[in-house]
Amino acid sequence: MKLTFWGAVQTVTGSMHELRVNGTLCLLDCGLFQGRRKEARERNANFPFRADHIDAVVLSHAHIDHSGNLPTLVKNGFSGPIYSTPATVDLCAPMLRDSAHIQEKDAEFVSKRFHRRKSLDPSTTGGAVPPLYSAADAEATLPLFHAVPVAATQELAPGLTYQPYDAGHILGSSFVVLTDRTAGKEIRLAFSGDVGRVGLPITRDPDKLPPADYLIIESTYGGRLHKDPGTVANKLVNVITRTCARGGKIIVPAFAVGRTQQLVLLLHELFDQQRIPTVPIFVDSPLAVQITEVFRKHSELYDDEANQFLKLGEDPFGFKRLRYICDTGESKALNDLHGPFIIISASGMCEAGRILHHLRNNIEDPRNTILITGFQAENTLGRKLVDKLPEVNIFGEPMRLRAEVETINELSGHADQRELLEWMKPAAKSLRRVFIVHGEPAQGAALAQAIRDRYALDVVIPNRGQSFDLV
Repeated sequence: MKLTFWGAVQTVTGSMHELRVNGTLCLLDCGLFQGRRKEARERNANFPFRADHIDAVVLSHAHIDHSGNLPTLVKNGFSGPIYSTPATVDLCAPMLRDSAHIQEKDAEFVSKRFHRRKSLDPSTTGGAVPPLYSAADAEATLPLFHAVPVAATQELAPGLTYQPYDAGHILGSSFVVLTDRTAGKEIRLAFSGDVGRVGLPITRDPDKLPPADYLIIESTYGGRLHKDPGTVANKLVNVITRTCARGGKIIVPAFAVGRTQQLVLLLHELFDQQRIPTVPIFVDSPLAVQITEVFRKHSELYDDEANQFLKLGEDPFGFKRLRYICDTGESKALNDLHGPFIIISASGMCEAGRILHHLRNNIEDPRNTILITGFQAENTLGRKLVDKLPEVNIFGEPMRLRAEVETINELSGHADQRELLEWMKPAAKSLRRVFIVHGEPAQGAALAQAIRDRYALDVVIPNRGQSFDLV
């Protein structure tokens, strides 16, 4: 078994790890790398291996930084199976279609901007770029998905199997344990995907990690400790009440998968408890609307909190003050609507989608609040807002940040250092080596040291392209 790390290495996005077992070549995840436009384009468009040599993909969950480059893989010749849980398969259909639409629109925008600048200055260099992948590439990817239920055993090749377990990160998210029996002995490799947290709304708590010889573990919050998720409701009440009192709008960039549904459920509870003003709430994201339908379909995955609504005959994701918006004209009309009200829109890191239009129209008004509810990767617009830079670029134009910026990290779907250490505890005695991925350098280093201190294990933070023989 040979393991090579290609993505989410000393960074958070672009999860992708190559596993070679007795001539079989598999990928663990195939996610989009997100960050500076030129670097992201180069990284995502060019694989460090031949796509048509990959035999299968094991996908941990539907988030775009884990699944979003699958259409590029197919575009370059991959035609094998993509294995994931049933809910992840259902989520990936709208997500990959939406991602292809964004790729096409982004390429169109860059092309128009280039031609406009070229008309003003003929010496302008560069040029139009094609989309990373098209809607047709996304459609060609979807038939390759194969659903593997949690705890089922799936054969990847003779002597090589894997089992998915509930990761508790988003609906359908999994961590996986691969078992290699091809060399006459058993080697078990666990891959965390993204590990969730105990007590979050909607998702069930993560399963315990079974014994394994090797572990690839995420470190998004590897050097941090989260506050109690129970404080989220109080924070939401304070932010909403304060902003509404000054007639402002609450603009919430939120991931269409998971975070939007969590926020809607929490706001539903707060309205029922009469703890927040009765202002309109708009979920302005066609993708979020489609994703919410998948959430409704998979109620078998709900935790007790979400199930309580079903017991009362209510929809956890629908209530009187809430309106879902798909139509572009209705979305634009929100620009002319006076506050106070709440807009939840994608993307979660403010890199694409309708949230950019809402930020452009509201970021310079001090009555408004931009409420950040999730992790923001380096160099994204979301991170610049969290850092409260006085000026940011939106659609290539400088905008002054005059709106209030508030951050609620307690809803994070990523386990913190203490939770990661506790999650891996059942397997600690069997582990021979731990690989740290999916974290910025400081977070990865902090988790590595914590694992060494607590469990006295061999811990490695790999470099991109680094390979290891697992024997």
